[in-house]
Amino acid sequence: MIRIIGFDADDTLWRNEDIFERAHERYRALLARHHPPAEVDRVLFAAEMRNLGLYGYGVKGFTLSCVEAAVELTQGRVTGPEIAEIIATGREMLAHPVELLAGVAEVVPQLARDYRLLLITKGDLHHQERKVAASGLAAHFHALEIVSEKDSDAYNRIRQRHGLAWEEFVMVGNSLKSDILPVLQLGGAGVHVPYHLTWQHEQVEAAPGDQPRFRRIERLVDLPAVVAGL
Repeated sequence: MIRIIGFDADDTLWRNEDIFERAHERYRALLARHHPPAEVDRVLFAAEMRNLGLYGYGVKGFTLSCVEAAVELTQGRVTGPEIAEIIATGREMLAHPVELLAGVAEVVPQLARDYRLLLITKGDLHHQERKVAASGLAAHFHALEIVSEKDSDAYNRIRQRHGLAWEEFVMVGNSLKSDILPVLQLGGAGVHVPYHLTWQHEQVEAAPGDQPRFRRIERLVDLPAVVAGL
């Protein structure tokens, strides 16, 4: 029987990738006189992957990678005003209000009455803490875990800190790569709630398939019934 539910945050509880997509659109427009959109995207993504181990996930690392990619794409001719626009975009992303997804405000308090909830997210510590506080959901979670990566090692450390038994734990999130597959491999359960946008780095070629502890739902309002049936 499930006793503990782990929730992803970005694009599971509130909008996130939409904000990045709008930033990408502005970035492509900024560099349109130098390269077509596909080339801008390719160079920027390569910079993000190259810097991931240094900057981690989040808006700040994205903004620094945008500056680096702009230097490369313009062969060093990027202007001060263009860099200022990149920085302004990053600042706007950090200040963007938290927009809860449909059903979150009802489902999270409902589940908190019967289960222990953990919020497990990756990204910039300060920004993620601010979003959790602004969401109005913090009181419903037993603990907040902000990690640099969501892999088996990270989930095992969370298990040790909170005394989890994998057979009693389910992870809920929009990313198969980060939220679902590592937990299934460790013996936990996973509920995938797809979002309409998925960052390239979070995409996987194949879903878990017929694993008995895996579920997929289209709406978060279906989560209580699914968890009760695991």
